[in-house]
Amino acid sequence: MNGGLLVAGTTSDAGKSVVTAGICRWLVRQGVKVAPFKAQNMSLNSFVTREGAEIGRAQAMQAQACRIEPTALMNPVLLKPGGEQSSQVVLLGRPVGEMSARGYHGGRQQRLLGTVLDCLTELRGRYDAVICEGAGSPAEINLRRTDIVNMGIARGARLPVLVVGDIDRGGVFASFFGTLALLSPEDQDLVAGFLVNKFRGDVSLLEPGLDMLRGLTGRRTYGVLPYRHGLGIDEEDGLRVSLRGAVRESTVAPPLGEDVLRVAVCAIPLMSNFTDVDALAAEPGVVVRFVDRPEELADADLVVVPGTRGTVRALRWLRERGLADALARRAAEHRPVLGICGGFQILGEHIEDEVESRSGAVPGLGLLPVRVRFAREKTLSRPSGRALGEPVEGYEIHHGVARVTGGEAFLDGCRVGQTWGTHWHGSLESDGFRRAFLREVAAAAGRRFTPAPDTSFAALREEQLDRLGDLIEQHADTDALWRLIESGAPRGLPFIPPGAPA
Repeated sequence: MNGGLLVAGTTSDAGKSVVTAGICRWLVRQGVKVAPFKAQNMSLNSFVTREGAEIGRAQAMQAQACRIEPTALMNPVLLKPGGEQSSQVVLLGRPVGEMSARGYHGGRQQRLLGTVLDCLTELRGRYDAVICEGAGSPAEINLRRTDIVNMGIARGARLPVLVVGDIDRGGVFASFFGTLALLSPEDQDLVAGFLVNKFRGDVSLLEPGLDMLRGLTGRRTYGVLPYRHGLGIDEEDGLRVSLRGAVRESTVAPPLGEDVLRVAVCAIPLMSNFTDVDALAAEPGVVVRFVDRPEELADADLVVVPGTRGTVRALRWLRERGLADALARRAAEHRPVLGICGGFQILGEHIEDEVESRSGAVPGLGLLPVRVRFAREKTLSRPSGRALGEPVEGYEIHHGVARVTGGEAFLDGCRVGQTWGTHWHGSLESDGFRRAFLREVAAAAGRRFTPAPDTSFAALREEQLDRLGDLIEQHADTDALWRLIESGAPRGLPFIPPGAPA
């Protein structure tokens, strides 16, 4: 078998990432050797593979769904926004420069088509099936000429296409029909059908619409997936909820002790790897919220300043909003603050940046004895060690090089009192370390909070991935899906006018 499939969507956030992961987990449970692929990803949530390559976290999560190690082949092009009109281009896991959107779509993107097709070919040579994820919508007619992630990759590799629509947003039938009708005849030939995502209610009430859609397009619907809370794991370019809402729409389990522990995450600009706090939200009795006002830090037991693609810009934002002063007061009162990556740099004394913001010398918040100099070479590593008496693993993605001049050592960073800083992403996923850290936070905050002794973040992640596999197995036509992956799009699919503009 040398199968493949492209999971496209009517919009961004239609559910392509989780549907791709669900199909991968369903296939691997059938004994299929499967891998994920996304030719081009725009995301500030990234991950470092064991060979030191940077890829989107969504593809790392999908590799876990496949029970394989992620590699750069699975996400050959990663775009990391640094402002409204420019992004860092990461090619095969390594940054190759900054580029404006106009410059990228003006020619560079199309030149990368050969590279991404080579990566896909290599993966297809190693695995029985490769499940590819598109980006945005395949009907972005202004970008079709240079597209390498939707119909460009489908045409180049002759992949059948499944279009996912989010019915919870409304207008799903118009979205399905309009997406198809704005594609060229050659592109339409590869669109096999549709998958409805996030449906609430009685499916029998939807079936007449699905029948009419088939009559209008000649294409079937391969499944109707019900709405499920808490499935938005490791998404690529947005929070599942409002920045001022609870993480992951999750219901907080009751605490083991008498108190809950409240965590406030500063919703800084260009926030990266906000998934770092998912492990905290998984703990019974820990309430995690994203905040953007100083008064929202007042009742927090722990404040997290997360990673960011714009350290100096985020620092300016914290000062403008009064959050910088609130953080300084917390540190002076020995109330817990944790800075991760860019957040760690912000807590330091001095930043010298001629690379990311080109702002030169900028004073930090001065809460940690750290001086940061931005280097052109990006640090990409998978460190491991011990902290608070427990083993810890993490990953590093940063241009800022920190020189620690005092304090107590902490994960290659430092701590002073109850202010902590580290470049390590993912450290809170180490269960023993997370529990030890939360005990310190609870003691400093005066909370009668006890971490659960048996919470395994890795096991919870596996449960989530199995739930995604269950959704596909129970609510999709898996026999038809299997034939699609194995044999490609059905022949003789009708053309739906008007098609793509000339």
